[in-house]
Order: sequence, then structure tokens, then C-alpha cells
Amino acid sequence: METDFYSGVYNPDVLSCIANLSNDEVFTPPEIANAMLDLLPQELFLSPDTTFLDPACKSGVFLREIAKRLLIGLEGAIPDLQERIDHIFQKQLYGIAITEMTSLLSRRSTYCSKYPNSKYSVSTFADAQGNIRFKRTLHKWKDGRCVFCGASQSQYDRDAALETHAYEFIHTVHPERIFDMKFDVIIGNPPYQMSDSGNGKSAKPIYQLFIAQAQKLNPRYLTMVIPSRWFSGGKGLDAFRKSMLSDRHIRKLVDYENFRDIFPGVDLAGGACYFLWCRDSEGICEVTNFSKESLYVVERYMDEYNVFIRQNLALQIVRKVKKQSASFLDSRVSARKPFGIPTNYQQATSGTPCWFIQRIGRRFADTKDVIDTKGYLMKWKLLVPKAPIAGQTDFSKPVGFYYDGNTRIAKPGECCTESWIIAGAFNTEAEVVSYKSYLFTKVVRFLLLQTVVSQDVTKKNFCFIPDLGEYCGEYTDEMLCTKWGISADEWKFIDSRITSIGNGGSDE
Repeated sequence: METDFYSGVYNPDVLSCIANLSNDEVFTPPEIANAMLDLLPQELFLSPDTTFLDPACKSGVFLREIAKRLLIGLEGAIPDLQERIDHIFQKQLYGIAITEMTSLLSRRSTYCSKYPNSKYSVSTFADAQGNIRFKRTLHKWKDGRCVFCGASQSQYDRDAALETHAYEFIHTVHPERIFDMKFDVIIGNPPYQMSDSGNGKSAKPIYQLFIAQAQKLNPRYLTMVIPSRWFSGGKGLDAFRKSMLSDRHIRKLVDYENFRDIFPGVDLAGGACYFLWCRDSEGICEVTNFSKESLYVVERYMDEYNVFIRQNLALQIVRKVKKQSASFLDSRVSARKPFGIPTNYQQATSGTPCWFIQRIGRRFADTKDVIDTKGYLMKWKLLVPKAPIAGQTDFSKPVGFYYDGNTRIAKPGECCTESWIIAGAFNTEAEVVSYKSYLFTKVVRFLLLQTVVSQDVTKKNFCFIPDLGEYCGEYTDEMLCTKWGISADEWKFIDSRITSIGNGGSDE
């Protein structure tokens, strides 16, 4: 069939090979590009008037896969193959390359020639760029930073022969002037981050800038694949996270917890996701949790809670537990620095017994420095570290929080530095031991995990854990599963996410 010529040109698919390379620029595999295109209303590919823009062309895979669909979809409207090809490439597909090299690669994979004004191009243009443009753009410096992307001047104020990484699409206040036209669909895989310091060890995200700029163009549909780290906010992403979670125009979100499941050969903590934003449609979002083993789809509002619960099954468990509970541990757990003593406090030779960092243990604090406004001092206290999972930021892997080696039971009259928070304070030793067994269950630690976005844990992270009020005896996961009606499948999921308690020390 004449419309099948495209599949014959690419065998094997060089873009699949490129996508498997580990590189600073993450190339999109063709199957992911097509999965994103599948989110769109397919009638878009039946219209000769639908326009598409990739504002961050790398391999040209999006434009190529769109062209394949249009070649079939427009066969009835434009029967002549060459006429159809010319119309698609010259009137419907547009791209902005992120570097000069990727502009050549994108044109080669889209037009079958890196120079679309040559005889080898499947559609002949008047110039060497066609509709996939690259313009060397400069950063605009102010106080050592680019006002558009925040790049460090010391890092990116380069010789004219070097790549600036000043991406044209986000280095203008008027993106609509780049092509001077409107687009129905904007789709792409933008650059993820840029170094923001001279030593290259610190980087800031920039993919959110591409999304914001695309929304300025007011397309009918916007879909991009980006890291999932925005779920938890953080450096430069807090405002973006808030706007995304509350945006009712985001109708679909597909989340890959393991980055390698979507980008083979590339490892990035936190996974990746792609979404569909619809200008003319508002409502509940269809959230898909995807892995090689399973697919779990639920319709829900992403801002249902103050924290975004990533896994649909975890959301189901949290909803179930919260529905049966009236109060939660965020009202029992202490704030940071419960006795007003900082981590770097210089220990005294005598005074009030005080728990310092784990390797120092119990020493003394000057009694006059101990602040006890909450009445903790003369109670039995369960101390837990404020950073129980130091060094771990990828929570797609099983995680543990508390165990015998990193917690302490502080007796009446003992205090602690801000290296610890007080998980609970009680009148008797029996109560604190019982409470400790409750906190050590996998079910409770799983509820804690749903709010954790960094290695630090504070009182606000306990907001999904019910406060039972009175604590007596030893608590087990079996007991809590029965109490809250947690099913066998739900328990299996909990068990897969939380490591077992290790015996790494004692309370003395």
C-alpha cells in the first residue's frame, strides 16, 4: 500500500536505538510517543486543518509518528500521495529543535533528509530548515542568572562556537511569534534540568517552563512527558505542582514509577509521567499507574489531599483508614526542636540527660537551656530521628522508617536535640512500648510513606495515621488489617512497599 512507505524507510527503527542510550538529553522511544498520541482524540488525524507543534525536538519522533497517522487519516481527503505528504509536512507539522544537532536529526527522521530543500527530502521546502527550525538563542543575564531559565552565567556564558542551551521556546515572552500561528496540539519531551552553579553538581528543573510556555499558546491539547518529581514539589517546582494538581483541564495522567520502564537505559529517581491537558474540557482526571507487571487506572481529583498520593491503590487504602478515624498522629507528634535544643548544641558535663545524634547517644544539656512548654520532659517519650531514611529519595523502592536501631525510648527527665522528634509522650513505660509497636507496624509506616517526599519526616507527615487514643499491649499488622478492613490484595501491596523491621540497636 502506498501509504505504508514510511514504515519501509525505518527498519530497524533508529529512534528506538537512540532512545536506549544513556545521555543528558533523554530521547523518547517511538512506543511512548505513540502512547501519548493515543491519548488524543483520534479524529484529529482525520482533519487536514489540525496543526501540531513539538517545541523541544530531539529525535523528531513525535513529528514522524504524527506524520504516519496523518498519511493514513487524510487518504480520503487528499488521495494523491505526494500532495498529501506535502500538505502534512508543510501545513500541519512544526518543530523547534533544542540544538543544531537535534535539528538535523529531527529533519532526517521526519523529512528523510536533514536538508528539506534537497532532492532527498520527501517534501521539498524552499529553505534548509523546513518547518523544524533551530535558532541559536542567547541567555539574558541579570545578577549572574538568566531571567528566563535561571541558568548560571558562569556556567553558560560561552564562546560562540559552543552550545548555549538557551532553548528558543522558553527564552521569549512572545512564543506565539516564533511561527506566528496557532496550534491544535503541542506535544513533546522537553529538557529536564540545567546546572545552576559553576561546579555542575546542582541543577534546577526547567521542564515546567516548557509547559507554562505551551499553555500561553492556548492549544486545544497539550501532552508532554516529564519526570514525576513534580508530584512532591521541591526546588523550583512548588508553584508548578500546586497549579498542576488543581488544574481540572488535566484529564489524563500516566505515571511510570520506574524511569527505566519508560526510558530504557536511563535511570532517574522518581520515575516519569505524561499527561493530557484539554483546553475545552474540565473534570476529573484519569490516573494510570503503570509498570511492566500491572496497570491500575482510577478516576480521581489529584488535589483530594494536601499531599499527592501517587499510587491509586495507596489512595484506596488511605481513604478506607481515614473514613474510620477521627483524629490523627500529626496532632500528637512534636514539632521540630521539641526542647529548643539545636543539633549542633555543645553538650554539658552535667545537667539534664539529653539524647544527641545517634553516634553520640545520651549526654547532658545545661538545664537552663531546656525548654519544656509542651510538658514532655517528665513523661516517657518515643524519640524518632527527623531524617530516618537519610540518603534515600527514590521511594519507588521498598523503604523503612523506624526500627530498634534508630529509635529511642527516653525516660522521664530526659530531653533531646532537634536531631529527634517526639513521636509520642506518655505517663507510663507500658504505654510508650505499646505505642512503639504500633508505629513499627508496616501498615502504619505505609500510611506515613504516602506523605514523605524527602529524607526528612516531620509531624505533618503523620496526618494519615490514626491516633488510637489509648495504647495497650502489642500491635500487629494482622490486628490493624482486621481493624480497618484492609484486604489481602491491599496488604500484599503494603508489604511490597515497606521493609521489615531490623534489629539494629537498643534503647540504651
